[in-house]
Amino acid sequence: MIKFKLIADSEYIELIKLLKATNISGSGGEAKNIVEDGQVKLNGQIESRKRAKLRKGDKIEVFDKIIIIE
Repeated sequence: MIKFKLIADSEYIELIKLLKATNISGSGGEAKNIVEDGQVKLNGQIESRKRAKLRKGDKIEVFDKIIIIE
């Protein structure tokens, strides 16, 4: 499990930015493809919005990894 801590003054991070920040994808284009291919779940539901706003407490599942937003 990966715990991702938001910057103090940030309310959220966009999904594709999170995928890049956690090194799940090497580029923005790769991150978009991962989302478009339906390989990402947000709180148990498939997430298709590339710029979905992720907030504290959200749980992201992609491939065999779980990311918790703190």
